[in-house]
Amino acid sequence: MGRHFMICVDNGGYESSLETRKLYEVLTDTVAEKHQQIRVIDESGEDYLYPERFFAPVRLPRVTKEKLESITA
Repeated sequence: MGRHFMICVDNGGYESSLETRKLYEVLTDTVAEKHQQIRVIDESGEDYLYPERFFAPVRLPRVTKEKLESITA
């Protein structure tokens, strides 16, 4: 599974699991994507499916992405 990061723009119904304006690690899940969902490592530290509309893509500098990947490995 590939990894990337997205920002939460809506947490309606998932207030204890997601924080708006927070960056989350997203795991690639092609089955979930077919259902307009994404697999996110949420506040519990586990990965769960959420509606993809809750998140927006962010473009991170390479060095920032490398640092984030090294602490989440």
